[in-house]
Amino acid sequence: MATKKNNKKTNTNSTIAQNRRARHDYFLEDKFEAGIVLEGWEVKSMRDGRLQLNESYISLDRGEAWLHGAHISPLLSASTHVHPENVRRRKLLLNRIELNRLVAAVDRKGYTIVPVAMYWKKGRAKLEIALAKGKQQHDKRAAAKDQDWAREKARVFRNR
Repeated sequence: MATKKNNKKTNTNSTIAQNRRARHDYFLEDKFEAGIVLEGWEVKSMRDGRLQLNESYISLDRGEAWLHGAHISPLLSASTHVHPENVRRRKLLLNRIELNRLVAAVDRKGYTIVPVAMYWKKGRAKLEIALAKGKQQHDKRAAAKDQDWAREKARVFRNR
């Protein structure tokens, strides 16, 4: 008798790309999950891991959020009738309440919105964005000092 195979793929790492620079340059406060409008070739390239969020940022224009500067490299086997644009602005999908909250924080409180990570959730690409305040040089030094101390403390406890 034939046995039934489990054909479900379990992808333990659903993260496509992270913006580590954002954690270094900003104090990240409120985080939001946004959908993103993509073309077919972009989804295929992201499945292959060809996304960079390093230089990207988010702008608010006429009550909509847009992702600028995210670089998606096209696959070499892309179709001939598609002319891919590596860096283009892409619309973010957020609720009206979330958009109003972001607009209020940016306009009144002096926050900026930065992309933190992109990942897969139920087969759809999601972008994690955060309200952020910029760090000054002494804040960055203090954060590095705290990380070094935490690393040293972990090393001491491990050796005991």
